[in-house]
Amino acid sequence: MTRIRRGGYIFVLWRGDHDPRHVHVFKDARLLGRWNLDADCLMSGCVPPSAIDLIRALSREGKL
Repeated sequence: MTRIRRGGYIFVLWRGDHDPRHVHVFKDARLLGRWNLDADCLMSGCVPPSAIDLIRALSREGKL
């Protein structure tokens, strides 16, 4: 499991989780949604644009 805290959000990625590869986005211990890393789109919930920018930055850094 990868857990990264950045910008007030917590991003959680389980390595053996089901396809497609995705990250769970939390804020204040509440699940906001899931973001598909392969298709770069929302899977469920409501992920704010600021969190999406952080996800893309973490992906470029190779952390997700």
